[in-house]
Amino acid sequence: MDYKKLTAERLKEHLEIDVDTLEGLIEVPPRPEMGDYAFPCFQLAKSLKKAPNIIASELKDKINAEGYEKVENLGPYVNFFVDKGTFTKNTVNKILVEKECYGSSTIGDGENIIVEYSSPNIAKPFHVGHLSTTVIGNSLYKIFSFEGYNVERINHLGDWGTQFGKLISAYKRWVDEEALEKHPISELLRIYVKFHDEADKDPSLEDEGRMYFKKLEQGDSEAVALWDRFRKLSLKEFNNIYEMLNVDFDSWAGESFYNDKMDSIVKELEEKGLLVESNGAKVVMLDEYNMPPCIVLKSDGASIYATRDLAAAMYRKKTYDFSKAIYVVGKDQALHFNQVFKVLELAGHDWAKNCIHVPFGIVRFAEKKLSTRKGDVILLDELLSEAVSKTLEVINEKNPTLDNKEEVAKKVGIGAVVFTYLRNSRERDIVFDWKEILNFEGETGPYVQYTYARAKSILRKVGEVSEESDFSKLQSKEEFELVKTLDGFQASILYAIEKLEPSVVTRYIIDVAKAFNKFYNAHSVANVDDISLKSARIKLVEATCQVIKNGLGLIGIETVEKM
Repeated sequence: MDYKKLTAERLKEHLEIDVDTLEGLIEVPPRPEMGDYAFPCFQLAKSLKKAPNIIASELKDKINAEGYEKVENLGPYVNFFVDKGTFTKNTVNKILVEKECYGSSTIGDGENIIVEYSSPNIAKPFHVGHLSTTVIGNSLYKIFSFEGYNVERINHLGDWGTQFGKLISAYKRWVDEEALEKHPISELLRIYVKFHDEADKDPSLEDEGRMYFKKLEQGDSEAVALWDRFRKLSLKEFNNIYEMLNVDFDSWAGESFYNDKMDSIVKELEEKGLLVESNGAKVVMLDEYNMPPCIVLKSDGASIYATRDLAAAMYRKKTYDFSKAIYVVGKDQALHFNQVFKVLELAGHDWAKNCIHVPFGIVRFAEKKLSTRKGDVILLDELLSEAVSKTLEVINEKNPTLDNKEEVAKKVGIGAVVFTYLRNSRERDIVFDWKEILNFEGETGPYVQYTYARAKSILRKVGEVSEESDFSKLQSKEEFELVKTLDGFQASILYAIEKLEPSVVTRYIIDVAKAFNKFYNAHSVANVDDISLKSARIKLVEATCQVIKNGLGLIGIETVEKM
């Protein structure tokens, strides 16, 4: 039973306000003793010409309280106390019937969403800074799909641009072919860094890099062959990391895919009188929108990021007919996307308003910002491997006889890193701290995983219970707070969709784990004489396990049965 909707319907019987509006006004009181739902009457004072507390008192007397434990008023609020037995029975049984589908819906049926995420640069290492876009995008894909949306996952690889001209120049000057075959990304990074070091001394190298990229755009056979080699070497390494993270994509169309699609967007902008010349480059002026010009073609005629993103947006709209296009890219690219979306809008494409930049913060290690150009990176595969290794050390210390220790360490260790990236608002910077990330206490991935494993251990201990459950006996504060938390799963998912914020689900999972541990520490499950109460508690534990598993799945983390 959806008590919030029921509450809105009961209020509607006495107020000239639609149910959806009333449901949006209903609040959850800060303390359980104040009720489960509360309706504030402040907004009615003007129209009813009465004090809010008088309106609340009169509403309380009129409302049909059937299905509630009681309805009271506290000052300007009407407070609703749900029937705990009925609410608990309905919630727990719904979870156990729907299982892995609990929390899902079909609200997105018929809507196409595209999510662009990860998008690493070819010939550069996949470092810890790339993990934010990868796990945020992967979680958004899972969350939208769970609610019935048709989602296209796009890995917009950075496989085009002036940097490839620079890399070709660096390759021809300094490559170590033996090193390139053994450790391709490391060698490509070495010569890329060396190029910039040497270009600081000899600026003409920058011109040489631009010249090689121009050759690449023109289809020069040698330049294309080198570019193709760099791309294949990089993708092989990227796929190893995606496999570790259990991340996949529907489209790997990178920037190069749009190389033959850019002329049409340039032509369209020219025909619509938007493209003007500025210092030899072709740009769209955006002064009246408080933005610098959007460069479409550089002075040498070469394309730029904006050109390719404009072409990509046009192609995606035509191909996928999306209702929403989500770009999971760092917050330092906010201006770029504002420019691109504004140019699309000025070109007469109304759907540009449905293109959304989802920004995120940076990752710092000891106050140090990562920079590929300076070679200052921490490789992601090394970090994930270290997470697994450190988790295995903890397991060997706490439970040395555990079966499948390596597999458990992999799921918990990698999950701990992913959880850290998704725990707080995506726009907050992440300061990496191993002690916090792998802590089995506090708001961490291992804490939630351990809670799940503990609950599973309880279920294995008690075994099958066939007796009828009496949910009306789950009357304690800890039991009912856990049930209420479990009931809020779908609401958290829908709010995460509204805000495009996976941390909403992550924080919810933490709340479930905390509520379960409070329940577990206050009440026995196995050692209960009243069989109907014991059965009800067992089912509550089962429901908790299901919700934690479903929730972790939505942020891309697999559960473990034992720890």
